[in-house]
Amino acid sequence: MSRRASDFGLRPGILRPGPRNMITDVPGVKVGQVTLQGNGLNTGVTAIVPAPGNLFTDKLVAGVSVINGFGKSAGLMQLAELGTLETPVVLTNTFGVGTCVNALIRRAICETPEIGRATSTVNAVVGECNDGALSDIQAMAVTEAHVLDALDQASDCVAEGSVGAGTGMSCFGFKGGVGTASRQIEVEGQVCHLGALVVANFGRAGDLVLPDGRVADPKRLPEAEKGSIMVVLATDVPLDSRQVTRVCHRGGAGIARLGAFWGNGSGDIVLGFTTANRIAHSPEADCAPLQRLGDHRIDDLFRAATESTQDAILNALCMATSVDGRDGATRPLLSDWLARAGG
Repeated sequence: MSRRASDFGLRPGILRPGPRNMITDVPGVKVGQVTLQGNGLNTGVTAIVPAPGNLFTDKLVAGVSVINGFGKSAGLMQLAELGTLETPVVLTNTFGVGTCVNALIRRAICETPEIGRATSTVNAVVGECNDGALSDIQAMAVTEAHVLDALDQASDCVAEGSVGAGTGMSCFGFKGGVGTASRQIEVEGQVCHLGALVVANFGRAGDLVLPDGRVADPKRLPEAEKGSIMVVLATDVPLDSRQVTRVCHRGGAGIARLGAFWGNGSGDIVLGFTTANRIAHSPEADCAPLQRLGDHRIDDLFRAATESTQDAILNALCMATSVDGRDGATRPLLSDWLARAGG
């Protein structure tokens, strides 16, 4: 039976995790996944539905941090410029980005037929990592139907490890995948949450440093750091887009704590949103009120972003299961290494 990082005694940071220790501890956030395996395939789709309702007509405040831009994601430029998110966030393999964009556009048009005609076009947000080492990426197996299926089955429960977009991913020479975590923050007497979901596909073999200081070496020949990581951060703390972007920057600290240095060939991207502020597509007034946390309290969110990102990556590694990769390729499991090491 798969075990999360905490089951191995790996508990990064000092903040209290949320009830599930998942991104879905943020109320309203749901995740759906489709996994594709067989005939050389280990790939899939992970969809984060950030809030109920029509995201195009009632957008979320958002931000993005491109730590190292070796990646082919879609929608990040407009998200950074306007500071809003107007579709779910879909994660997949590098060659699946265009298909996922089309699926998000079609879903948005179904919900708001005026898109592209009586009103503006929609900014679909898709992130990617390259699973070509363990999957036949040239098969371009992800379809629009897979994306819509992932969106439709989104729920509070998040599967981790070799599932969805993480099915064919590698991390620090071990089998990588999807992981999630959360941390609690108290704001004005109310318990709020910041959650992270990652697709972990980065890191040089032999560089992984665990929270207890051990270096976990898979005994693979070290290669240049490459591969990529997508981090999605969600919170119900009210923030403006500048603050969300600042919080996203701290996701990079969680990645670095584990031993990564964001190498030339690694795409390291963090995007985030808050569910506490909604921005109307067609506002009735020239000005609208916006709640924001005082910057004197934002250190708590910085720490939460760092800890939840680190914890989510460890969960991805610990929950990963073996896959039969393209041309017989495989990756060892961190869970096996921890069992041998007495972790």
